[in-house]
Amino acid sequence: MNLRRVIASVLALAAVAALAAGAFISTESKEIEFEATDVSSVNWGRDFHLTGHDGVQHELAEFRGKVVALYFGYTRCPDVCPLTMATLAESVRLLGEDGKRVQVIFVTVDPKHDKPKLLARYVRSFHESFLALYGGAAATARTIAEFKVEGGEHHSTPVFLFDPTGRLRLVAHPEASAESIVHDIRALLVPRPSRAHAARG
Repeated sequence: MNLRRVIASVLALAAVAALAAGAFISTESKEIEFEATDVSSVNWGRDFHLTGHDGVQHELAEFRGKVVALYFGYTRCPDVCPLTMATLAESVRLLGEDGKRVQVIFVTVDPKHDKPKLLARYVRSFHESFLALYGGAAATARTIAEFKVEGGEHHSTPVFLFDPTGRLRLVAHPEASAESIVHDIRALLVPRPSRAHAARG
């Protein structure tokens, strides 16, 4: 499956879920004009349980309070992966101090080749704060299934953006510009009132 077909499949699934749950999407999502695709209503992409290049087990909950940009790829990728990672690094730099409130995570879909030391060198070549995750065959399969992406070297996936509460909110095309990603991250970093709070107001 090629890049455009995989991305189209993910975006189509998100669009269907958004339409099906349209009446239940909070005003929080409707008031923000995102440049990426809003997938706030989907019931997938909920979590991961993988090992970091630091040797520590990681899951989504530990990054609460930050926007998480999650990207799947492999270190031997000659084009899409390094370009996307470079764009994410530029996004963090453009955010200035707010960049400290963002965690970029690279999940390898090629754990057989991408060992911890290699992953550490790879992600740090883009930005010192980036984290690489890997798992065994079963853990990798569960994770790519949860995020509806393709494993192996047919990695072609978008960037998944989670808000500071740990909720998957956006799917950004890997060709998105750094400025576009910065726009959406800044929007996710702004606290939004809940529907109950808004109703009382």
